[in-house]
Amino acid sequence: MSDGKLRISFQKQPMMRRVIFALIPIYIFSIFAYGLNVLLLSLFIFAVGIFVEWLFESRKKKPVSEAVLVTCMLLTLSMPPDVPIWIAVVATVFAVALGKEAYGGFGRNVFNPAITGRLFVYITFPLFMTKGWVSPSLFGTDVVSSATPLELLRQNSQISLSNLFFGWRSGSIGEGPIFLIILAAIYLIATKTASWRIILSTLSSATIMTFLFDIFNVPKALPTLPAILSGSLFFISVFMATDPISAPKKMTAQWYYGIIIGISGVIIRTFSLFSEGWSFAILLGNIFAPLLDEFIKDKKSKKPENTQAKKVGV
Repeated sequence: MSDGKLRISFQKQPMMRRVIFALIPIYIFSIFAYGLNVLLLSLFIFAVGIFVEWLFESRKKKPVSEAVLVTCMLLTLSMPPDVPIWIAVVATVFAVALGKEAYGGFGRNVFNPAITGRLFVYITFPLFMTKGWVSPSLFGTDVVSSATPLELLRQNSQISLSNLFFGWRSGSIGEGPIFLIILAAIYLIATKTASWRIILSTLSSATIMTFLFDIFNVPKALPTLPAILSGSLFFISVFMATDPISAPKKMTAQWYYGIIIGISGVIIRTFSLFSEGWSFAILLGNIFAPLLDEFIKDKKSKKPENTQAKKVGV
């Protein structure tokens, strides 16, 4: 900046680029479903996120990590479609400044930054974060306010499973198209970007717990299949739980980590005042991740899958 011009350079992180590639189809789907407002929201989130990280990293004469682009993209896709821009900006500042840079920058954060920012505004501004739901419509035209599938299930309303699977229902911007999220998971696993153990253990434990609540008629329990396809379970399992920095590094520990997230998420969404418990479940998993790595030993002496973790923090 000696010439008076703002210059932002990025650290090359191939693993983070693969996550971005996996998110692009979901992002395009969200634009068709909710309109150009998604682009406007993205513009503010990306601009603020990159600038905040640059403020911290420039003092250390370090480049901005490409991981911040993943954080911004995940934060955008986890917002309600009609969320006010200023709330998204607050979430972004909190995610990057306090969820990441406060711990020393990329690779040192304890919690997933995107989840940290989302939960901060979810708890601080619950009215805005729980009333911004709209029904998706082709090219985002004629969108109308609508209840989420979880709210409809609690009212004993019927929900189309095909609409849930193909993302044609109310919810956060990017959590709906499960078929695209599954394709993204296949790509991330095939390229060894995400841990299949975490994805599988999170989804399976959540499914089993939901099924047990369902068949034993636990109060406030939801029907199994619609409940699993509703909310952000698939989205957080593929993109949030697998964050290589805040997740365990040892293979055996990753199984327990996913189980903690899956079970706690079902319990929170069933019994608490919060209709969507997966964000809280991710933070709980993040808390236990270092302990799991410390006390759980792998059977075979192998290097952990995420040996690049300190190079690719989200």
